Amino acid sequence: MAGPQSHKPRRRRKIEEGSLAHVTHGTLDVDHNTQTRKPAFPLVAFLWPAKGTVSQWVTIPLILMAVGLFRWTTGLWGYSGFQSPPMHGDFEAQRHWMEITRHLPISYWYFHDLEWWGLDYPPLTAYHSWLLGVIGSAINPSWFALYKSRALDDPSLKIYMRATVFISEYLIYIPAMIIFLRRYSRLERVNIWEGSIALVAVLMQPATILIDHGHFQYNTVMLGFAVASLSSMVAGRPLWGCVFFVGALGFKQMALFYAPAMFAYLLGICIFPRLNVPRFFAIALTTAASFAVLYLPLLLGGLYAMYTGVPVDEFPVPPLLASLPVSLDQNAWYYPILLQLAQSIHRVFPFARGLFEDKVANIWCAIHTFHKLHQYPSELLQRAALVATLAAISLPCLILFLKPRKELLPLGLAATSWGFFLCSYQVHEKNVLLPLLPMTVLLSGEGGLLPSIRAWTGLANMLGVWTMYPLLKRDELRVPYFTLTLLWAYLLGLPPVSLSAYHDTGKGGLSLLTKFLHLNIYLAMVGWHVIEAFWPPPANKPDLWVVANALVGAGGFSICYLWCLWQLTVKSEFLGSKDSRTKGKAQ
Repeated sequence: MAGPQSHKPRRRRKIEEGSLAHVTHGTLDVDHNTQTRKPAFPLVAFLWPAKGTVSQWVTIPLILMAVGLFRWTTGLWGYSGFQSPPMHGDFEAQRHWMEITRHLPISYWYFHDLEWWGLDYPPLTAYHSWLLGVIGSAINPSWFALYKSRALDDPSLKIYMRATVFISEYLIYIPAMIIFLRRYSRLERVNIWEGSIALVAVLMQPATILIDHGHFQYNTVMLGFAVASLSSMVAGRPLWGCVFFVGALGFKQMALFYAPAMFAYLLGICIFPRLNVPRFFAIALTTAASFAVLYLPLLLGGLYAMYTGVPVDEFPVPPLLASLPVSLDQNAWYYPILLQLAQSIHRVFPFARGLFEDKVANIWCAIHTFHKLHQYPSELLQRAALVATLAAISLPCLILFLKPRKELLPLGLAATSWGFFLCSYQVHEKNVLLPLLPMTVLLSGEGGLLPSIRAWTGLANMLGVWTMYPLLKRDELRVPYFTLTLLWAYLLGLPPVSLSAYHDTGKGGLSLLTKFLHLNIYLAMVGWHVIEAFWPPPANKPDLWVVANALVGAGGFSICYLWCLWQLTVKSEFLGSKDSRTKGKAQ
């Protein structure tokens, strides 16, 4: 006869991790007449059947299928540069990089025909383009035929290119986001059902869908590596966090928006609460080794070109090497390494392009509207941008350094990246995706779905995608723009579709000043759309509406930056007052 069991079977853990009576993070409102609980906004109502004991193995696949449908249908519309000579936009740039990496030796990648979409992203983008070019060439060699495929707009090529964005996102960004939100929600004591609501809100971000699946780019690959780095930090694995963050930097240089905050946090955990020298050296060596692995194929390609007798004269001397105070021996073994490094850095950081190229909602474009900045030397503008950026990011980085706590990372990254977006050099309108990401994941944190956070996150996202409208309009993406933005606003109970986030609901409500600021910004956005649609700008000021868009955006983003900085200060108890923390959550 079998003996008694030596242990009790573990009870199946419910998805909700507790009764809905203890839900305090903003998903439920109380009807004061009937004293019953009801969904606080439509997204909660849609996911209501998923509460209780529904398995995540059921919920997550359904969520991914739903958000995938919106991504693919967005891709049925126009893209950047369709039948728009002479350069044909970002779609042609990405296709061309697949063409040159597929057919040319790696030593030529950063030197080849720079006038026609020369490669100007870090090496991981080049390797990604090579892989997609190899796969695409196996399907149809004419898509990436060297020289002959320029400006190709074959419908079957469009399907392939759209599929590469979709698959890349589902392999990198979405798994990283699911894992991170699960870990961050647990850290913030948020139950899994509410975490699933935040997941849908994050994956339905209109700006990300419209830029990657409409305009056409691979930003979610870079963002996915950044989220994986953030997830590793939350899990207490800083070395893996370094590896993933190098991956983000290696894919797109704009991940530098996050770099100061990451550096401050990593340095902080090496010093506080006590000095940890082995951790410091482990982080430094892991980061250096990751960069070495990232650049190794490119550098070996340069050495191989020298070994096979490719003349050095075929490669122009990069400005960085030309500016060195010492002369270099072009026959030395190390010269190809320096050549490839210098050229890739020169291409990745385009200081020669000026302070900004197009209208963008940051302080420089706003100042330029009233006082022309092009009259000043480029070097002076570069220094001004550097000083302004350092001033904007110093406080959030200082807080992360002195208070290196995992739960502060999203706010720290949001404040730092807002500072970069508003003050840095050569910012594009699409760079707003970087501050929007860490700000949006706040929905999965403590009280993240209460109006006090949901309204601010919603404002930043609605304003961010609104500032992209002139770009999206050129790409014939008006219908996806209005569909996705209004749907997202409806799901989260935001203007102009709903005012539920601005109702007085007691806990987590908004102050009168916050309501006044938000609703006036929304009113400005709606009014701008009406004016832009029905009244053409004056003939002597053809960019008037675009400039007005940038000015309103710059003002709104500045307010979002200050809110993130204040929330970071309060949550970190940097000022040493718990009372101020409570007050800050009510703003």
